[in-house]
Amino acid sequence: MNETIFSVVIPTYNSAKMIHRALESLLSQSFDDFEILVMDDGSTDNTAEVVASFSNKKIIYKWDKNFGGPAKPRNRGISLAKGDWICFLDADDWWTTDKLQTCFDCIDDKVDLVYHGLDIVSDKSLTFKRKTINSWQVKTPVFEDLLLKGNPIANSSVVVRKNLLEKIGGINESKKMIAAEDYNTWLRIAQLTNNFVYLR
Repeated sequence: MNETIFSVVIPTYNSAKMIHRALESLLSQSFDDFEILVMDDGSTDNTAEVVASFSNKKIIYKWDKNFGGPAKPRNRGISLAKGDWICFLDADDWWTTDKLQTCFDCIDDKVDLVYHGLDIVSDKSLTFKRKTINSWQVKTPVFEDLLLKGNPIANSSVVVRKNLLEKIGGINESKKMIAAEDYNTWLRIAQLTNNFVYLR
């Protein structure tokens, strides 16, 4: 029996109209050894029905009362994860079919966190728009580089060792940290390792 390598954690709140695309992109991955943890932060729409419609054993769905931010549902997903690597994906984002395979191919004992750039796509106007969010390879010492240059690490691109998230006590759930909890997480991980890899 193969061990799970990747656990994909998706926090969601009233994302029924968007999460279908995220889940389709996961179930179309060329790499097969992963689980999907959809952590519902108290949705009142039909998110549960949309997730259930996939009828796929890779998908684990858990509903909890509303917290009001992504930190707590992400931490719930991390605690339930069976994989050695946690992948973060927001409910309104999606991946190319080779995402997990590409990340798997770059992982070795000198890699602790993998990230890459994202394309931002808007279909809210008559003109279909696409914009690339450029990122860059952080330099050693990573903690100082992140402090001086800001955060180049897009949350929905990250693949990180679960044991590092456990060592830092998970994602900060303070309400004052909402919208900055991801940056705070990378800074705390950077105090433990410099092995951050940017995939171009």
